[in-house]
Amino acid sequence: MLKGRHLIEPGDLTVSEIEEICSLAEQMIVDPNAFQDVCRGKILATLFFEPSTRTRLSFEAAMLHLGGTVEGFADASVTSGTKGETLADTIRVVSSYVDVIAMRNPKEGAALLASKYSPVPIINAGDGGHSHPTQTLTDLVTIRRLLGGYEGLTIGFCGDLKFGRTVHSLTQAMSRYNNVKFVFISPKELCMPDYMIKTLDASNIKYTTAERLEDVMGNLDVLYMTRVQKERFFNEQDYIRLKDSYILDHEKMKLAKQRMIVLHPLPRVNEIAPEVDDDPRAAYFKQVKFGMYARMALISKVTGCL
Repeated sequence: MLKGRHLIEPGDLTVSEIEEICSLAEQMIVDPNAFQDVCRGKILATLFFEPSTRTRLSFEAAMLHLGGTVEGFADASVTSGTKGETLADTIRVVSSYVDVIAMRNPKEGAALLASKYSPVPIINAGDGGHSHPTQTLTDLVTIRRLLGGYEGLTIGFCGDLKFGRTVHSLTQAMSRYNNVKFVFISPKELCMPDYMIKTLDASNIKYTTAERLEDVMGNLDVLYMTRVQKERFFNEQDYIRLKDSYILDHEKMKLAKQRMIVLHPLPRVNEIAPEVDDDPRAAYFKQVKFGMYARMALISKVTGCL
């Protein structure tokens, strides 16, 4: 039963609950008109203390497609936080008006804190470098839709694995399926954090590391590209040195399997060359579309509408 539940990180959902959400999302992809009134009368608050294009608009579009309404903000500077209001008080106030809250905050743990003060479901739309569970649902829906399932896949994560909350979240989710293997491709400075490696080791999950994308392309069923995130660096010189570490282009795509898919949480900078967009294996814009349906499914479940 998902009604009234918070979603702070992917581990808050069981495998069967993830399957339930992904299955519903696929039904919505096939026949969206059948769900256009399921959340009529419900209100979603989008509280974005950090800039976002896709995630915020995806949440808002999801609720509108379900027949509900949306209120909120896209810039922390227009909130009472500038006057010193605490996050706890903001959540107490907003939850008095709405049925569900989607929140992005640059501070790790902010979503968990918000959940302690909210009588309505909190959906974490990203909290610093920690977790981004609805992007994970987006990724899972996309993989399921395009590859038919998860078991036995080899997934390569490339780029900023240290600060990439989408990488951490999807790794946690996919490690719960049988015979999944991971390949972590990054410079040493941006490798997977120790806590993630320890978690994989404790569960005997298979993974390898590489510094050259070309060395592993032919082994992958999914290539998950990420940008090097300027906003996570304290030293701009480090960012400049590392930002062009990996660029996926037509030549590298020649090394990949014919059924491999390329995902990216977006926005991209230059880590995927525009020439790759026309490759049928480039799935990142389909991923964006599927993300809206994943959020539609989640909202309809946590509000108790379905």
